[in-house]
Amino acid sequence: MAVALLIIVGAAAGFTATRIMRVDTNMVVTVAVGVLGALIGGLMLRALVTVSGVAFGFVGAVLGAVFLIWFWQTFVRK
Repeated sequence: MAVALLIIVGAAAGFTATRIMRVDTNMVVTVAVGVLGALIGGLMLRALVTVSGVAFGFVGAVLGAVFLIWFWQTFVRK
């Protein structure tokens, strides 16, 4: 079932991409472009999410430290 879904989504993505880029191709090439594009795009998106996850973790850590310093200065060290 996953392979059939990949082919269907690949066909739709390939059709859309070939129309955006104004390329005239047959059905096999259109599906191949869509499937390979989905694989490449999926890998790139996973890499981006991983990198941004680390970056968001760092931002969260900085915000937590700033809050802790503010809390310490406001309530504990009077």
